[in-house]
Amino acid sequence: MNRMKEQYQKEVVPSLMKALDLRNVMQAPRIEKVVLNIGLGEAMDDPKALEAAVRDLTTITGQRPIVTKARKSIANFKLREGREIGAKVTLRGERMWAFLDRLMNVVLPRVRDFRGISPNAFDGRGNYTLGLREQLIFPEIDYDEIDKVRGMEVTIVTTAQTDEQARALLQMLGMPFRKE
Repeated sequence: MNRMKEQYQKEVVPSLMKALDLRNVMQAPRIEKVVLNIGLGEAMDDPKALEAAVRDLTTITGQRPIVTKARKSIANFKLREGREIGAKVTLRGERMWAFLDRLMNVVLPRVRDFRGISPNAFDGRGNYTLGLREQLIFPEIDYDEIDKVRGMEVTIVTTAQTDEQARALLQMLGMPFRKE
């Protein structure tokens, strides 16, 4: 069993139940899934950019991403419906816990001038989205093999009803929130 999952079950759930005044273990908020997303506007001009992004996401997550397509045409961006413009991966189960453990304990401390992540990036329904500026902060990525530095979004979807519950959950798991 993953170290972070074990910590969640043995330490976080009991303290969440106490802190949030919950009666049943099933009421405790938990992490449902983690979604990694790379939007590639340059993929319209350069098809190899999409292949490189897919390769990077596969290396980071250990799971092959799906290629996302444009839902509708936008003339100002010279975008046509159905064009491939991004890649995303949805992690659940053991891979999700392993990725979160790596993200919190290895990757985020490698960010330059890291002072913590924003505690205000919740969406109002208990989900947290974190933007990363470059894929190089992941130790799996080899600096010499990348063609371009790309950013990505990491969305942590929880079963929490409110942002405060989700913030408490992530804080107890060890998410390094910035003091504001």
